[in-house]
Amino acid sequence: MYSLPHFKAANEEEVIAFMHAHPFITLCGVDASGKPVATQVPVLFDERDGKLFLQAHIMRKQDHTVAFEQNPNVLAIFSGAHTYVSASWYEKNNSAGTWNYQAVHAKGTLRFLDEAGLYKLLVKLTDTFENNPHSPALVHKMDEGYVASLIKAIIGFDIEITDIEHVFKLSQNRDEKSYENITHHLLEGDADARTIAETMDRRKDQVFHQ
Repeated sequence: MYSLPHFKAANEEEVIAFMHAHPFITLCGVDASGKPVATQVPVLFDERDGKLFLQAHIMRKQDHTVAFEQNPNVLAIFSGAHTYVSASWYEKNNSAGTWNYQAVHAKGTLRFLDEAGLYKLLVKLTDTFENNPHSPALVHKMDEGYVASLIKAIIGFDIEITDIEHVFKLSQNRDEKSYENITHHLLEGDADARTIAETMDRRKDQVFHQ
């Protein structure tokens, strides 16, 4: 992962908070022949004995499912908003434009769950993302036959996280005036640009007044 001291969070809690705020990950692996695979999946978080676990499910009999069966070493990529930054916004125009973004790479070991574990996971997933105790989409309110057929088609898993790396590239390497210029211009951009600008504004004191 691209990594420079300028582009690091102040503490681990900020990194974990970013992961929780962006639970739709890209999950990457490599099969027995060395072929890379990837899939997108929403995850839940669980802490046990001081260790962080990700929980999710995928369809059976897919290329990535087979790869994870063959090789349990995986990489979970958490991505947030991203945007172009023009060099014309710098106080000194002697360098190129760039891209601001935040990302976390979490490496770990994947373990598949049995059907009982999968059912518990489905309950937690719908409870969490529906966020409504009256929703008819909660697992315990669904038709039992449908749930049984669903469980046959998918498989749940845990990922024990063994290493976390991150890059929060938000123009921290620029002078304060350039930082303010960039924030101002991004506030006039699209949704991603505005999100990055708001994040930069929140972190300004952390960057320049430590």
